[in-house]
Amino acid sequence: MLENNGALVTEAYIWTGELKMLSDFQKSFLARGTGNKLFTEQELFTELEAVRREIMTMSIEAAKMAVKIERDACALVVDKMIEGLEGVDIPLSVGVALEQAAEKIRNRIPSQNQ
Repeated sequence: MLENNGALVTEAYIWTGELKMLSDFQKSFLARGTGNKLFTEQELFTELEAVRREIMTMSIEAAKMAVKIERDACALVVDKMIEGLEGVDIPLSVGVALEQAAEKIRNRIPSQNQ
């Protein structure tokens, strides 16, 4: 058994690409001055949960950014269509509809334009 900041450690874990519980020998070796900090199971899972939340937040933000980039690219395609129609005799309503479509694509989710 080990002590970690005064708390008795009965189970300790190490990350080596996968989570492994340390043997008594490993716990004893690490506790004798290698400078490594041992974590209790609860401490480890608390930290893993914090990291998981951070990864999820970053993933959500990345997905939002990807959707915005895709929307902007679609609106750009419509803008290019409008440019390609310059000088072509089309009903005014078609040109207006394309301009409105491009704007609606860009502003579909206004909160993401900030």
